[in-house]
Amino acid sequence: MNLSDSPPTVPRMDTTKTPAPKAAEADTTKAGPDTAETPEPAKAGIASAPTDADTDALTDTDALTDGDALTDADLGDDAYDEDRAGTGEPGHVGSAAAAIVSAGLALVALSGSWVAGIVSERSSITGRLELTQSADANAQIAAQFAGPWHSTALVNGVFSTVALLVAVFVLALPAFSTPQRTLPAWVRSVSWAGVALGALGVVLFVLMYFDLLLTIPKAAG
Repeated sequence: MNLSDSPPTVPRMDTTKTPAPKAAEADTTKAGPDTAETPEPAKAGIASAPTDADTDALTDTDALTDGDALTDADLGDDAYDEDRAGTGEPGHVGSAAAAIVSAGLALVALSGSWVAGIVSERSSITGRLELTQSADANAQIAAQFAGPWHSTALVNGVFSTVALLVAVFVLALPAFSTPQRTLPAWVRSVSWAGVALGALGVVLFVLMYFDLLLTIPKAAG
């Protein structure tokens, strides 16, 4: 063995430590396109999405607002109707009915009525009962014919007078109403017809009752 030979050389180990990467750099290195975290705007959008409770609250608020608006509209319509009813023109139902009645009474007076027929027959019976066996022909004519004619003319004259008064009242009513109003054209027309027919009936009554139009026939001798 050769002692002069040098001992074998042992390689030296590198004891210098490599610094560890920073945490931020390590996270950036590890994070890829698929593992990137959600950006802040997306998080903010998810956080601001309305919940069911918020939706119910909004629905209740909208319904309450619509109900208030509908109530106000209804109240406004009711108030408008009341104002229009208070300030509008009054109805003409009564005037129209009175005008029709006047024209009807005038027509009945001119054409005759069952009332006039009953009164005429009663007058004829009464005149015959009052006759005596010694009554002449003129007395019999007066009792059996003149009396019933006069009774019929009287009844028709009453109908004509009532019709004339009602028609005049209808035409004069607007002048005394407050505020002054104007009758519809057809109501005025019917009223004027009642006036004309009623006046004609009154004239005929006078002529017939006093024997001015048709005289009572006289027996010869």
